[in-house]
Amino acid sequence: MRIIVKAKTKSKVEKVERVGQPSLDLESNKVELATYKVSVKEAPVAGKANEAIVKALAVYFNIAPARIKLITGQASKQKIFEIL
Repeated sequence: MRIIVKAKTKSKVEKVERVGQPSLDLESNKVELATYKVSVKEAPVAGKANEAIVKALAVYFNIAPARIKLITGQASKQKIFEIL
């Protein structure tokens, strides 16, 4: 399953919220992806915020962090993650 994550770094409170399900055109196929807003305390420096987002998603979905992979958006606020 792939999800869109809107990242909020340097937040006072860490949380994960489902905010919608927009569609994207990937390889000429319309794909529906769930959108989540993830707030983390870490700053976007040296990948620390991405690591914190993975940990927050792992807690939210009750799975191991190793099952979550960042697909796109390494340096962007909007990211796509794959949940294995």
